[in-house]
Amino acid sequence: MHRHHRESYYVVDEGRILEFDRNRAVARVPSAAEQQLAFRFSRFGEKGIPLDEGLRARLAEAMTTVGGGGDDPDAAVPAGYTYLGQFVDHDLTLDRTQVGLGEPVPVEDLLQGRSPALDLDSLYGMGPHHSSSARFYEPDGHLAMGTTLGVPFPPELPPANTDQKGFDLPRAGETAGGTRADKRTPLVPDLRNDENLAVGQLHLAFIRFHNRVMDRLAERGVPEPLLFHAARDTVVKHYQWMLRTDFLPRVVDPEIVHRVFTRGRRHFEVPGRTRPGDLPTMPIEFSVAAYRFGHSMVRTAYQWNGVFRTGGPGPTATLGTLFRFSGTAGNLNPAPDPNNPGDLSDLDDPNAGELLRLPSNWIADWRRLFDFGEAGRDDLVVPAAEFNVAKRIDTLLVDPLATLPTGTFDGRGRPAPPPVQRNLAFRNLTRAGMVELATGPQLAAQMGITPLTEDQILRGNGGAVLDGLAPAEREQLLAHTPLWFYVLREAEVNERHPGRLTGVGGTLVAEVFHRAMEGSRTSIVKHPGWRPSLPSHAPGAFTMADLLLFAFEEDADLLNPLG
Repeated sequence: MHRHHRESYYVVDEGRILEFDRNRAVARVPSAAEQQLAFRFSRFGEKGIPLDEGLRARLAEAMTTVGGGGDDPDAAVPAGYTYLGQFVDHDLTLDRTQVGLGEPVPVEDLLQGRSPALDLDSLYGMGPHHSSSARFYEPDGHLAMGTTLGVPFPPELPPANTDQKGFDLPRAGETAGGTRADKRTPLVPDLRNDENLAVGQLHLAFIRFHNRVMDRLAERGVPEPLLFHAARDTVVKHYQWMLRTDFLPRVVDPEIVHRVFTRGRRHFEVPGRTRPGDLPTMPIEFSVAAYRFGHSMVRTAYQWNGVFRTGGPGPTATLGTLFRFSGTAGNLNPAPDPNNPGDLSDLDDPNAGELLRLPSNWIADWRRLFDFGEAGRDDLVVPAAEFNVAKRIDTLLVDPLATLPTGTFDGRGRPAPPPVQRNLAFRNLTRAGMVELATGPQLAAQMGITPLTEDQILRGNGGAVLDGLAPAEREQLLAHTPLWFYVLREAEVNERHPGRLTGVGGTLVAEVFHRAMEGSRTSIVKHPGWRPSLPSHAPGAFTMADLLLFAFEEDADLLNPLG
């Protein structure tokens, strides 16, 4: 089972590999081969002092004990961006060289592939002509798509009752050996893109996007030998433009995004302080803390489609259900006991469940996840009560994240961990402590950013309530505020742009995105005059809604096949 969280970090500026083994971290000197093959991480700040385990547990409990997330404020951000952020994380951190492990990899590909980039390697792998990635493609260079499985529920709804080609990820299928979980394995470069239904359907949308671009360029006369590479170049640049102009300004102070992308980086791998040609690294402060802000945007339940919604034939889609109907964390099957749909215990069994493909009644309705009214398509706008918005970025997580399925982090078939170790907040805080991550106050001082006050750290603004801490615990928390908690608190108390990253967190996220785009082979940062060429709602614009409209042929029946 593929784990969501990385189990080792090669920190290039320390020359060490930090490895996680259950509840401890071990640092060791890598071999020459490991140095050549390991993904490149770095340490941006000085080492910090972690909180003790008891305080981490109390802090995690305070962050995840909201009544189902019902008291956690909503954001003005469509909920689809929560999972777009997860998709982007997987793109940033995919080690492309591992896709082709055991086969010759050119040195240039080796170096590029183990550095953070925003070039959709998680979609393309090593390309259609590399034997290890050929299974992701059709013979003509289109990316392969799978077919959903028609199911009886709800009765007399043909789109749900019949197989739907092109609405599931391609999967290994019956011919694959091993367990049923092996047969459900998605044929995509990064298995993490099927650890929940939302990110899996997003990956499928990007497959469609690539395929539609291929068709468009072929219609415009691009020669067949050049077609795949021309399509990939077009897809990646539009993707980067969408991240820079649409995704980032929704989650980071727009002023910070504008400054970084127009004036350059001030803190991370600043031009002039790195050698020409140096490839980017991934700061562990970003990977282990700052970019985990998306965990606070997750909802307890979603109005998923015309079947699974309030007032529909089925219930709303809970967060647990999104895990269930995936191939990596789930098993694509309904809960064994219809009277207990929240029970996820069967997901720990790799042979549980009979279905090997996504049921057709779980195809996403994109109108409920992204706002097509922003793209001038009011005919694709659903009533407000049926539209999903993300939770505000703050120090609260919905309580289902306190009991993660083991498939999301530790694999199936292993002994069950203690309950606290299934708490996502505790896992994030503990992992940061294990690598001695710099604290929030440390980075604020290093970056010359005004730090949070004691009152902002302890009381915040409608987030985690820390009133039960003993005086010694409060002092420890103030002196060594974990970076992840700190950047969430920054967003929570952000008066100018409530619920958006700012200060330490906003600057670090924007600068790492800028550096990753700069280091990508295909890069809008290296070509600042580039502008979108695909159809969009306005000249020079290209948002996620524009991308989906193009990918699904501007067809309401494809964006919402269940009606």
